Amino acid sequence: MMLLAPFFALSLGIAFVVISIAVFRVHPFISLILAAVVVGSATNFISGAEGNAIVLATKDTMVQFGNTAAGIAWIIALAAVIGFCLMESGAADRIVRTMIRWFGEKKAGIAILISAFFLSIPVFFDTVFYLMVPLAQALAFRLGKKYAYLIVAVCSGAVITHCLVPPTPGPLIVVEALGLNLGFTIAGGILLGIIPALVALRLGRFLDRKLAIPLRDGGMVRIRDLEEIVNKDASELPGFFLSLLPVALPVVLISLESFVNEYSSRETLGSMYTVIGILGYKHVAMFLGAVCAMYLMAKFRKLNRDTLWRALESPLGMAGVIILITSAGGAFGGMIRQSGIGESIAVLTRDSGFSLLLLAWTIAAIMKLAQGSSTTAMITASGIMAGVLAAISAGGGSLGYDPFYIFAAIAFGSMFGSWMNDSGFWIICKMTGFTEAETLKTWTLSVSVISLVGLIEVSLASTLAPNPFG
Repeated sequence: MMLLAPFFALSLGIAFVVISIAVFRVHPFISLILAAVVVGSATNFISGAEGNAIVLATKDTMVQFGNTAAGIAWIIALAAVIGFCLMESGAADRIVRTMIRWFGEKKAGIAILISAFFLSIPVFFDTVFYLMVPLAQALAFRLGKKYAYLIVAVCSGAVITHCLVPPTPGPLIVVEALGLNLGFTIAGGILLGIIPALVALRLGRFLDRKLAIPLRDGGMVRIRDLEEIVNKDASELPGFFLSLLPVALPVVLISLESFVNEYSSRETLGSMYTVIGILGYKHVAMFLGAVCAMYLMAKFRKLNRDTLWRALESPLGMAGVIILITSAGGAFGGMIRQSGIGESIAVLTRDSGFSLLLLAWTIAAIMKLAQGSSTTAMITASGIMAGVLAAISAGGGSLGYDPFYIFAAIAFGSMFGSWMNDSGFWIICKMTGFTEAETLKTWTLSVSVISLVGLIEVSLASTLAPNPFG
């Protein structure tokens, strides 16, 4: 009976999240905090913990909330600043235009895909979409065709790195929960995202021919406005490599620090080891990227110091909400781990041959379908799988492959089946001018294919390269 008790607590928590968010439209921050208390209270009642079960659960929830915020708050705030400054300075526009010029209009889909893939590393999905859709529409207007293809390219590139590459909130919270190396996870997530992105691009080309969706009035940008976007003067935009710097610098520094820490030593590199350790520390590296982004915005928007800081109040305010939601999700995940669900799953699956990668993907996919949020799906799945990994480790066992693959399975599962309970579905539907049916046939189908291809890729990679980072 005690073996199954954590499943009861987990079921209560998941049901509470799904019903409160999807049915009663409760704000995710409130819903996740209350769900954490529900899970903790149920666990305390079942285990017969001494003291008031609800009060103890509330205290533990606040501790988990604070611990999560300590690990992610600064990074999310800086990522919001970088994203905002990239948009406002014109750096993001410069990156997209340069990629299109390099690849040519005939291969514009690849250029759009790479641009969205890259920009979504520090920039949240909806923000990337707000930027990229007008550019994709302008390009479709110029070509007179390929509208659905270009929209699928935007969606695919943005959603993959949004779910697979930190420092966006979902991946970041999974990294914290599973205790992974951030630099290696960034590099591995980018690499694992390439094949699903290319498959999605091929699917987009097929869907464009089959559905023949026209560019029509009703999206975010009216057709009469597209000529202005096409003919916008590029002389006022930052240079290409300067535009890349706010994103590339922290990614390179964090990855370099991880590589040096793993494969070198102070004796080998001397003082450079210390320098790389400081610059590559995630909080420092993200700060340096934010400084570069703020410089670009101040220079190309001609802002003085006071105006710049006032402008940054907007992204920091947005980041504050995201930090609250993500930290509440971390508290929910923490209380799930405390329920003992990991130990129960480890016992039930021991010697059964059941794939933990499939389990991680399935949990995330079910949560995604049930309540719509990829971030919440990742948080829930990571809370469960962190407990499973801890139980396996405590029992002297091993996965047989790097836990990074559990992270990747969760990430790909959280993309599956986006439909009408997902805010992303409606952002895409309303901004593109697609009908609901067209959005299901393009966006929903594309992310589902990406999710399934990703699961196959992760399963193969974990077998062929079980220890990808040495």
